[in-house]
Amino acid sequence: MLVKLSKDPLKLFDDIWEGSQLPAAPAFKVDITEDESAFHIEAEMPGLNKEDISLGVEDDVLTIKGERKKETEEKAKNYHRTERSYGSFSRSFNLGELIDQEHIEASFENGVLRVSLPKAQEVRKSKEIDIM
Repeated sequence: MLVKLSKDPLKLFDDIWEGSQLPAAPAFKVDITEDESAFHIEAEMPGLNKEDISLGVEDDVLTIKGERKKETEEKAKNYHRTERSYGSFSRSFNLGELIDQEHIEASFENGVLRVSLPKAQEVRKSKEIDIM
């Protein structure tokens, strides 16, 4: 029995911008795990509300987008260091055809986005044909 994988199974869940000339630090950190029925992504997105995050799939690419808004500046503050980033950010990952895109689920709690990507049913490439 054959299982249809993404075009290159070694590229499953690769960040599509990896190896490009873009900045090396990702917009947010993710953990990707797998169990018998699904792949799971946990993305750290501290300081965001659920309304600040969007999640979508197009052409077998999962994209997680977010926007961290800067609070109104107080004129009396003299900043010595500003390390927190603000603005829009996103990461995209190749899914391939191994994912059942119709049943992807997501939740957001305590600054962590959890995405469950159920595995697609096996695709059969062979069939026994009865001879009459």
